[in-house]
Amino acid sequence: MMFSLLKKLVPAVMIALGLFVFQTLPAFACGGLLAPDGDVRLARASTLVSWHDGIERYFTSFTYQGNASNLGWIVPLPAVPIKIEEGGGWTLQRLSRETHPQPVRFAAVASSAAGVEDSAQVLQQVKIEALNITVLRGSGQEVLNWATSNGFFLNDDTRAHLLIYAKGSPIFMAAKYDTAAARARGQLTGDGAPILITMKTPHLWVPLEVLALDGQQVNADLYLLTDVPVNTSDLNVKIGQSAVGSQIPGAPGLQVAFQEKMSPVLYHDLSSDRNMSWVRSDSWLTYLSLDAPDAAVTYDMGISPTGVIRLAPFGTPPMAVVDGQRSRELPRWVPGLPMGTPQVLLWVVILLGSVGVLFLLARMVGFPKGDAGLWTGSRNAQE
Repeated sequence: MMFSLLKKLVPAVMIALGLFVFQTLPAFACGGLLAPDGDVRLARASTLVSWHDGIERYFTSFTYQGNASNLGWIVPLPAVPIKIEEGGGWTLQRLSRETHPQPVRFAAVASSAAGVEDSAQVLQQVKIEALNITVLRGSGQEVLNWATSNGFFLNDDTRAHLLIYAKGSPIFMAAKYDTAAARARGQLTGDGAPILITMKTPHLWVPLEVLALDGQQVNADLYLLTDVPVNTSDLNVKIGQSAVGSQIPGAPGLQVAFQEKMSPVLYHDLSSDRNMSWVRSDSWLTYLSLDAPDAAVTYDMGISPTGVIRLAPFGTPPMAVVDGQRSRELPRWVPGLPMGTPQVLLWVVILLGSVGVLFLLARMVGFPKGDAGLWTGSRNAQE
């Protein structure tokens, strides 16, 4: 939910770690949590992902239930971040209120372990509240080596997922959440630091499989800010039909629950939050709700230039989630109707189009016979 939001919770023996899904700023909200004693549970993931003119922003925060002295996670990224900073203080809560109507600073972080042979390259290190964040580049094995040498405990399941994700992207974000430091800051148990990540990407991408924590129901809120309305099919885009209330094909439990053009009030509330001045007044807000068993969430998500949701197995290169499915798009010359076209008008257009097609077919079938008759008659007259 750059729905919020996103990582893979796996029991650990010493320190926490997990996989999380990213693609646009609003995503790092849940997922990838790992507690030393395995008693931490992810409550709900909330993520905001925005894309405009080649820039994706991924904003997320997570809540958890349980006790642990140290938590961490590793998240796949589609590109090297331009910036990582503290996210807004009320943005995710304001988006929740909008879609559920009711009656930074940067600081250098010292590495906790010396580099090892065949270890991933450290690209960036920052500290946000109680989170120590490191951006890495490397193969799956190199990232595993770095994580091991820096105190992350990785079980076999987490290792396998990380190696699969590394086939699609060599960029990862590793974060270690210090609950002792959080308590010293006065943060409540279960509260996470809001993270805003800015990246250059051809289109929006969100890793969702990392939200699937073993044996747990996946509950996530994903908010999207896009230039065009998000939809579930190319046909719906062409005929101007809203996707609100629709399930995403191939993704049980994932549905478009809310959508609207950015209102002046919402724009003011979001853009005035901390580090959120980039929010655009002409964006479309779409809210996706995910409620599914962990075994059903095996995919990542992208958004095509026309606003169509595309899914692909996790580990697919981030941009290939959309680019690899271009053949499914309808030809650009096919005329389209504006979003929100009434169904009555749509049926009228379909009826008129059908009548027009039948009329053309009748003429095509009738003309040859008429021509043949005229030609025969003319020939007889000459004889």
